[in-house]
Amino acid sequence: MRAALWFLALFAIAAAVALFAGNNQGTITVFWPPWRVDLSLNLTLLILLAAFVLLHVALRALSALFSLPRQARQWRLQQKERSVHTALLDALAQLLAGRFSRSRKAALAALAQERALAALDAQLPQAQQIRVLSHLLAAESAQALQDRPARDAHLQQALSESAERPVLASPETREGVQLRAARWALDDRDAPAALARLEELPQGAQRRTLALRLRLKAARQDRRTLEALETARLLAKHRAFSDAAAQSIVRGLATELVSGAHDPAQLLRAWDELETAEREMPEVAIHAAQRMVALRGDLAVARAWLLPVWERMIEEPRSLGESLRVKLVRALEAGLDSVDADWLARIESAQRNNPRDANLQYLAGMACMKRQLWGKAQQLLTHAGLALQDPALHRRAWQALAELAEARDDADQASAAWKRAAQTENP
Repeated sequence: MRAALWFLALFAIAAAVALFAGNNQGTITVFWPPWRVDLSLNLTLLILLAAFVLLHVALRALSALFSLPRQARQWRLQQKERSVHTALLDALAQLLAGRFSRSRKAALAALAQERALAALDAQLPQAQQIRVLSHLLAAESAQALQDRPARDAHLQQALSESAERPVLASPETREGVQLRAARWALDDRDAPAALARLEELPQGAQRRTLALRLRLKAARQDRRTLEALETARLLAKHRAFSDAAAQSIVRGLATELVSGAHDPAQLLRAWDELETAEREMPEVAIHAAQRMVALRGDLAVARAWLLPVWERMIEEPRSLGESLRVKLVRALEAGLDSVDADWLARIESAQRNNPRDANLQYLAGMACMKRQLWGKAQQLLTHAGLALQDPALHRRAWQALAELAEARDDADQASAAWKRAAQTENP
């Protein structure tokens, strides 16, 4: 359709020109004494058009001629600019390939070529980023080569360059330099310096996954367990780890936080710092209770911490492994001297509902022994001593039976029980 319209327009123009030029009787007379020149109007128009075209072509030619030096300079600057980018890309490629010396040379070459361009008054729009990235690549290569003085020098220059004229610089460039500086501090085992670098980041950048990962490592290196735990929680919310890995990291840090308490008051503060899901972790609750026992704290509080784990073990026997069940029994055994009636009822009910569970038999037997129910204690501990798999509980069961036999003045049974306990201790 468009082509047809063009043809119609051309035909209309041709018809108009033919009508105008064919019947045009006008003439133009030019007097140039002593000459007189008569020209038709059509010829005059053609001459004027040709003169205009010729003048236009001449002016374009002169413009091209006079612009040759400028174009030559522009071409040279363009070649230098390309060489800057080529050197920068080469530095990155060499760094990824593990050729650190070549990478540093290429980065320094990019810096030298950028300075040469600046000396020619040719300012690149991204000159600042090029300088910062070149210094960063040189510093990264120096870090790989264990040249710390050169690394620190390039790092300082990169920070200085990224701090100047922030309107033109991209903020991500400076943040990237700071993150790399934090990584290098971690490699040097200088956790306080890494944390200081991370603190210099803007609030939004501090919550990025990479920054949080670095903070977690630095906090663990510097033994800031609570800060590491808070960071691990954020990483878990951001799904930076798998569910299993996140749970393992949080569990380990929570246990470490509890282990750092040196008196019952500190232990209570550490427990209050934990979230509900962390308190319900069997490993954390059992470890906290054992720590309370070791610090001679309130055993009723320790049993309250163990209650969710106990209920979980009773409702879902397979939810806890054998090692955790043994640890739970040991933690409860340590507080049997002050155990209340509710806990005694729980232990007896659990043992009756699971009569073949050796761990529950042992715990119920020790509870009966503490309550001076000698006959029932002997029965339960005897069955437990024959079925327990844990060496420590097995030994403790036979020791308790030996003590019961001695209390009855039964020397033969006491000797046999002490012998079984000794065999367990020295298999």
